[in-house]
Amino acid sequence: MATALIWQDDGIRYDFGRDHPLKPLRVELTVGLIRATGLTERPGVEVLPRAPFGEDDVLRLHTRDYVEAVKRQSARPDPRGDPAYGLGLGDNPVFPGMHEASLEVCGATVAAAEAVWSGRAIHAFNPAGGLHHAMPDHASGFCIYDDPALAIDWLLRHGARRVAYVDVDTHHGDGVQAMFYDDPRVLTLSLHESGRYLFPGTGFAHEIGEGDARGTALNVALPPYTPGEVWLGAFDEVVPAAIDAFAPDVLVTQLGCDTHVTDPLAHLALTTDDYVAIAERLHHLAHASTAKGRWVATGGGGYRIATVVPRAWTIHFAEMVGATLPAEVPWGWLHDAEQAAMERPPSEFLDGPVRLAGDRIEGVRRETDAAVEELKRAAFDLLGRHT
Repeated sequence: MATALIWQDDGIRYDFGRDHPLKPLRVELTVGLIRATGLTERPGVEVLPRAPFGEDDVLRLHTRDYVEAVKRQSARPDPRGDPAYGLGLGDNPVFPGMHEASLEVCGATVAAAEAVWSGRAIHAFNPAGGLHHAMPDHASGFCIYDDPALAIDWLLRHGARRVAYVDVDTHHGDGVQAMFYDDPRVLTLSLHESGRYLFPGTGFAHEIGEGDARGTALNVALPPYTPGEVWLGAFDEVVPAAIDAFAPDVLVTQLGCDTHVTDPLAHLALTTDDYVAIAERLHHLAHASTAKGRWVATGGGGYRIATVVPRAWTIHFAEMVGATLPAEVPWGWLHDAEQAAMERPPSEFLDGPVRLAGDRIEGVRRETDAAVEELKRAAFDLLGRHT
């Protein structure tokens, strides 16, 4: 059962500039660490190029007016951007070649979908993808075009009857939810820091889909300082039952690691130890469900460029490959990463547990349990009707 890494060494052109937190370097360091640990040399592992992806493809989910605005700013960037389309704001500064670079990200995630759906690979990972905030008619949250949604659309057009999308980024997967909010063929499930505290301010239990799709949008809104043990408990209460009830043909995941306790843009309290557990759970779900192992994964958020993101996504890819990582990060990669990022990464893959006061953990647990129960009351009976 082959596993595909979608990557080309011509670099990532999706780059908002030196001072922007979404740096291409984090993905380049991830691929370097995957290679340094020997994962790409294992039997059955392929490194595949992105797929061709053009304007007609992106127009399937994004409006023509918006795409034209992106093209204009791509060809002749104006620092003021085009605020009507979310372009040029602090999160989404315009840059030369933005349209083409965004299409390349989408093409890489579609390549992952193609590899899995064709049977060339059972699992596929595009670490440069996961731009889950982009809306049909505007940019949002560092995201120009919505590559996970466009890959899901590709799967539906090529024979998938149902697709389950699981988003573990610390920010609500609002763009993907919006794209399929009235489509009963797609289950969107997001575990994230509550919108009461964090961008984009959405992702609550009452957001359950509309029309025939009521019950196919599921959101677990978590309080700040949620540690891994509580996060994993919420996952176990919601995700396996939802996947089992929905019976998807393929699992698509967004693996944002801005849930990490040190991430500068959010407030959850996970560690790389928890990413091992999350990867194991997602892998099990792919194989234990009607997806029959078919698993398409993307990167996502994560803003500790050298200290967290490469370890987190290498952990996920190792699980996809079925490999056990060494305890220590390869020394050569550590040296190169420190030189490139000007910060010293940890020398081990695992962080160890987060220490929080007992009363804080209990408060977080109570709020999380309440969020889970609210979601179940709002949507689980409706979800069961889609079987």
